[in-house]
Amino acid sequence: MISLEVCAGSVQSAIEGQKGGAVRVELCDNLVEGGTTPALSQIEKSRELLHIQLNVIIRPRGGDFLYTNLEFDLMKSDIHHCGKAKCDGVVIGILNADGSIDMQRNSELVAIAKQYGMSVTFHRAFDRCNDLFKSLEDVIELGCDRILTSGGEKTALEGKEVLKELIEKAEDRIIIMPGGGINEENISGLVKATNLKEFHGSFRSRYTGGMEYKASHFDDFNEEYSILRTDVSKVKKAIENANKA
Repeated sequence: MISLEVCAGSVQSAIEGQKGGAVRVELCDNLVEGGTTPALSQIEKSRELLHIQLNVIIRPRGGDFLYTNLEFDLMKSDIHHCGKAKCDGVVIGILNADGSIDMQRNSELVAIAKQYGMSVTFHRAFDRCNDLFKSLEDVIELGCDRILTSGGEKTALEGKEVLKELIEKAEDRIIIMPGGGINEENISGLVKATNLKEFHGSFRSRYTGGMEYKASHFDDFNEEYSILRTDVSKVKKAIENANKA
């Protein structure tokens, strides 16, 4: 059975992902910046309403993955918050300036997560590494449970050959979870090309909000008065197509 992790930008999206059959939610804020750590209120409410696995991204800002001491302290605190909120896992990734994995800092984050029995996913900071196959071994050494990756390319479809090789080299030591540009239509081809067992995506649609009055000086009504949210039908279709491939 090929399973789907939904990248959810809100509690409502997390709920919709669960309804669609996802086995896990990665809860984020600021998806436009690739995801940052959501508010504790979002984490706690998601935990209350979800019966599937809940992972939370630990990323204090958008941009690169080289962090200051202050930002690193925030990341450690956020993992403690997630553990106390009974999350199933956290999603991390810290790099050195030369594009290698920061073994020291990541190991500290993994150790905190494991104190609470949480799993650890290394996120797409991996795709910014200077050597993906050396980084694969480093992430395994850290004790992470999975890697979210597009194979070093902008999308998983573009990185499918590298993804296939990563999955083969990982064997049973760590899960390689493709993500990046995956939708309900292209997942079948990606399954055939890579032999993946898990995949990741937001599977969103744009929904019109309930506002009746629309201020005329804001001319982008589509953006201003609508909401991007995980779409149950897209989630279901993606899982169906993945398992028929």
